[in-house]
Amino acid sequence: MNARIQRVRSTGPLVSRIVAALFGGYALAALSSVAVLALPLSKPQAVLTGMLASFAIYTAAVVWVFAVRNALKAWAGLTIVAAALLPLAWSVS
Repeated sequence: MNARIQRVRSTGPLVSRIVAALFGGYALAALSSVAVLALPLSKPQAVLTGMLASFAIYTAAVVWVFAVRNALKAWAGLTIVAAALLPLAWSVS
């Protein structure tokens, strides 16, 4: 029983970072690609800009999730940036 708890404590933060990188990074990239539509650009140019920027943002989010000291800071950072992008993405729809 004690070995199982120790294993969860050692692998839990890693699993949390992987989930944050996969799903949090994807959500951040998707929000940013929609938020770009709020910029004063033509529609096709805004779509292309958002699509190209989403690749860079997703990559940066994945790198950042594994660069911070703990998984809580990774989730907090993703949440703060997503909360900042949410009003822009909401105004488009």
